Amino acid sequence: MIEMERENKTNMNNVPIWEKYTLTIEEAAKYFRIGEGKLRRLAEENPTASWLIMNGNRIQIKRRQFEKMIDSLDVI
Repeated sequence: MIEMERENKTNMNNVPIWEKYTLTIEEAAKYFRIGEGKLRRLAEENPTASWLIMNGNRIQIKRRQFEKMIDSLDVI
């Protein structure tokens, strides 16, 4: 029984990145192939952006909204 609970917790933590609603800076850097520093700078320069959520002092990026924002750009 305990082993099953551990397995379920592990599976919940292994959500594929393309299915996550929000991404950490590290996840977003890998997913979008944009440097962590640039993502942090974008977040700092756009604190009220619709694609940004602050969880305490941790930056979370709304994946789909960030994708839409990137789709509208020629250069980032």
